[in-house]
Amino acid sequence: MYIDFTETTFWITLVLIGAIMGAIQGTCAYMIMAERKISAWAQDRIGPNRVGPWGLLQPIADGIKFALKEQVVPGGVDKLFYFLGPAVALATATLAIAVVPVGRTTPVPTLLDHRNPDLVARLTGPMTPAQLAPLLESDKLYGDQKAGTIWPTTETEKVWVLAADRAWAEAHNEQSYEERLAEYSRTVQFVIAPHMDIGVVFVLAVGSLGVYAIVLGGWSSNNKYSLLGSLRSSAQLISYEIPMGMAVLGVFLVSGSLNVEKIIDHQTSAGWNFFFQPVACLLFVTAIFAECNRVPFDLPECEQELVGGYHTEYSGMKFALFFLGEYTAMLSTSFLAISLFFGGWHLPYVTELLEPGYGEMILKVAVFAGKMVLFVVFYMLIRWTIPRFRFDQLMSLTWKVMMPLALACMLIVLLVKHYELPPWLMPLGSVLVLLVMTLVSLRMPKAPTRSNLVVRGHPVTGDRVLMN
Repeated sequence: MYIDFTETTFWITLVLIGAIMGAIQGTCAYMIMAERKISAWAQDRIGPNRVGPWGLLQPIADGIKFALKEQVVPGGVDKLFYFLGPAVALATATLAIAVVPVGRTTPVPTLLDHRNPDLVARLTGPMTPAQLAPLLESDKLYGDQKAGTIWPTTETEKVWVLAADRAWAEAHNEQSYEERLAEYSRTVQFVIAPHMDIGVVFVLAVGSLGVYAIVLGGWSSNNKYSLLGSLRSSAQLISYEIPMGMAVLGVFLVSGSLNVEKIIDHQTSAGWNFFFQPVACLLFVTAIFAECNRVPFDLPECEQELVGGYHTEYSGMKFALFFLGEYTAMLSTSFLAISLFFGGWHLPYVTELLEPGYGEMILKVAVFAGKMVLFVVFYMLIRWTIPRFRFDQLMSLTWKVMMPLALACMLIVLLVKHYELPPWLMPLGSVLVLLVMTLVSLRMPKAPTRSNLVVRGHPVTGDRVLMN
């Protein structure tokens, strides 16, 4: 569906942004209730069921409770950074959703270089658009070679490339780049910030800023438990960002873009990336669990060791902001995983049923929402499935296991793309590498779990006792 770019489009876009932001916060509130229900189911309990039918009004009651609760501020805190930490946690998690399409989008058109190579070879010197115009009228502008993507660097080159593109489109009875770009600008895009060619990099960059919220909260609290939690978190988040970024490099290689809209569009025609890069998907999902401090990677806030971790000294709305930031990060990483590996709004034989229009738009939003719900439920089920790692296991997993696997998966994709091999070799090669590395790791000598301890004896005799 296309709408002229007028005041109507502006208000539609504004309402869409407001709806998305409101839906995010409301969804986070009910995600908390869903986790309590799933936790009760896993532990054979009842869960929240008192406020409203089936406990559906419990999130509203929790919000009122947090708003009315006394805002306690300990005496020894650094107030500036103490209040800044929760705000940074929520802001960074919310910003990451700006470039993730939540429904149907039109991929950004690409400008291709259709210029005649013979004409390019003759006109090599610097020229102004006025000098170039008569030459373009007297020569054949386009060639029959395979066209590649181009980003004009000068005004003269831009005029030349666009003129060749118009001539090629007219000869082949197709839309020119300028027509496709105008059509794209009139399309309602289900994304807050469309046409961002570095979309995935933006999400990874903004998501990495979340560590500042935890470090600021732990350091400014003037509490040793909070400080230890923030130090754990800084080491954990910095370590797991590396394999997370490396895991998605293969997606960029096969789709040829960092734009989330183009990545989804590539999957609609070539197949979901999960089927071609399953090991990379596994690594990415594991890394985002660690980035969100979810079990089994919740060491920065574990109650048994750190009495709550980096948010020990927070209460009321300040604690609620940390909580909302964590659940918003779960939403943003779920959106990103679905967009990169599970086709986004695409569902084979379902999203193609309806013609372009309101029905098709609603269907694709519903498909994306359904995938997101399944992914969030998976997040919550893992909490009651895998126990928490020790810190040395946490670091060993990312540096000794995930990084070599991510490098191997990226190398396989590079080989397949460079030598133009069949795509089915990518999942076969990555799974084979995973099995080989697993077998090798099982054969490697394990580090001792216990060390010998020398206990000094009598200070006069100097006798020593060796204990195991």
